[in-house]
Amino acid sequence: MSKIEINNVYKIFGNNPKSVLPLVKDGSSKEEILENTGHTVGLDNVSMKIEEGEIFVCMGLSGSGKSTLIRHLNRLIDPTEGEIIVEGTDVLTLSKDKLIDFRRHKMSMVFQRFGLFPHKTVIQNVGYGLEMQGITENERNKTAMEKIESVGLSGFENQYPNQLSGGMQQRVGLARALATDTDIMLMDEAFSALDPLIRSDMQKQLLDLQSQLKKTIVFITHDLDESLRLGDHIGILNAGKLVQVGRPVDIIMNPADDYVAAFVKDVNRAKVIKAKVIMTPKDKVNGMDKTNLVKVQEDQFIEEFLPQVVCTNANCEVVDKQGNVKGYITNKELKESLTKGK
Repeated sequence: MSKIEINNVYKIFGNNPKSVLPLVKDGSSKEEILENTGHTVGLDNVSMKIEEGEIFVCMGLSGSGKSTLIRHLNRLIDPTEGEIIVEGTDVLTLSKDKLIDFRRHKMSMVFQRFGLFPHKTVIQNVGYGLEMQGITENERNKTAMEKIESVGLSGFENQYPNQLSGGMQQRVGLARALATDTDIMLMDEAFSALDPLIRSDMQKQLLDLQSQLKKTIVFITHDLDESLRLGDHIGILNAGKLVQVGRPVDIIMNPADDYVAAFVKDVNRAKVIKAKVIMTPKDKVNGMDKTNLVKVQEDQFIEEFLPQVVCTNANCEVVDKQGNVKGYITNKELKESLTKGK
């Protein structure tokens, strides 16, 4: 069973969304619905599964429905129709009290604009979710300090938000989400307000933490490079419709339509494609010249071994961490992988 299942979700904004739903199901476009009814289609029959312990990235341009989608998961928004299943429970059936408990213990959220309390110190902000859970001050301060240290803010626990840079404030927001120790973290454009260098640093911080914590993370962004760096799987939305779901390499190598192709056409594929993705298994290789081989690890990205291959005009032998040969990549196959579909 998947950690999160989103089944046939529609969201229509307006005075009478139920009356407009049949038009959406019959195939009327978002533009037609708005012009003819004054309603806005937020989500159009979206279904996806998110597995435990993965970073699932939802991306798309402004107005694509990605932020609308993430707000359905903790019921900040209710769908016009559809199911939101978390660990086998339909969250739409939860009573008000159970929904509050669900938000406190099951999901935490990191916002784009930090969402910190200006009158509370860093340690008070980080411990706020624990305070809402009824945890004693000593215990929540202990936990808050652990999370402050984990995001590199030791020594700043008694500062106020306005004394911190934007990147540091976002670290506080991340620490607050980690402090409640929820299984699921929702991150809505969490790094979009940051300068490029700080943003890159926060992405690395998140990946480092995720390698230890194995949370289930739903991450919203409009930035393809961020999606490719963070996502185990990526779902791409366009005008409220989910147009493709796949691993980063699937999105790059096999875009589902012109919309996705336009997103990925300028991507540096060498940064996102690993050797094992394009290799031919060793038992299926026939007639390849093996006299001049560059040995590469199966989890290496192409950019790491491309210069050596180009300089020597060699083929590649792909091995696992133990040195066992897993397959081969010809020089020709390597070049084709960088241009396929362009």
